[in-house]
Amino acid sequence: MSISSTSSTATKQFAVCRSDHIVDTLDYRVRAFSPEDPEEEISLWHDVPLFNGADACNFVCEIPKWSRRKYEIATTEKGNPIKQDEKKGVLREFKRGDMQFNYGCLPQTWEDPSHISADTGVGGDNDPLDVCEIGMRSIPTGGVRAVKILGVLAMIDDGETDWKVVAIDVTDPWAALLNDIDDVEKHIPGLLDSMRTWFRLYKVPDGKPENKFGLDEKFMNREYAMGVVHETHGFWRALIAGDSDSASDSDSDLELPTVSKRNGKPKLASRKTRRSLRMAVLKVMAVKCFEHVGNSQATASAPQRA
Repeated sequence: MSISSTSSTATKQFAVCRSDHIVDTLDYRVRAFSPEDPEEEISLWHDVPLFNGADACNFVCEIPKWSRRKYEIATTEKGNPIKQDEKKGVLREFKRGDMQFNYGCLPQTWEDPSHISADTGVGGDNDPLDVCEIGMRSIPTGGVRAVKILGVLAMIDDGETDWKVVAIDVTDPWAALLNDIDDVEKHIPGLLDSMRTWFRLYKVPDGKPENKFGLDEKFMNREYAMGVVHETHGFWRALIAGDSDSASDSDSDLELPTVSKRNGKPKLASRKTRRSLRMAVLKVMAVKCFEHVGNSQATASAPQRA
């Protein structure tokens, strides 16, 4: 089975996904390959760019709308394929019910466990930034879409910060109506409350307590969400450069990008080599932060909505 992972706003095809083994088995994987070389496996986490043009981000779908298998990017496996999560050899599904939205992540982001968020009081969950794509259409597992960021919810899951970004496919029929989080409530009333309730209760059928939220349980607006996106992109850059406290832990088992080769075989760069990228990474981060601050100052005099 092949899935064409083409972004919605550009002709560039970021990946072609193929599944191997049988669905509903522990070995089932959805793997991404380069459109230029069908034998070259790539990472949906590290190789798909975060930004798509001036106003959109790329979204990698893990769990299609109206389904409940708990698929996720395997951050500790080579190539970071998508797999179904398991616990003690049992494949996991959401007992709460089907997802009401397409669920996945933003590539080239990372919630750093060593960063204690002022909004939640706890560190990140060691995963890419989660996204709830609220468009009309179901997106297949491994599908890549350009999305418009609308807002974000600060969830606390098992004592970790687990941001939930709200976004919409830029080609969706609703996209023209939705530009910020208040537009969602205006045009799709009840959706945000339903989403928060789903995340609050989805672990209860497994005998676990309800999840909690920061920021008075509010969905924050687009500007706030983009701040989270840029922050976690910076954490990801520090991770691959070896400049993260979490990345330097001796027991860190995240599968990071292959940036060097030896004897023709892919080899993960040493910590020292990744640290040598630090200055170049910091320069890029500085430019992004400067752009974000400039945009914030330009709109500071305008009324702000929560």
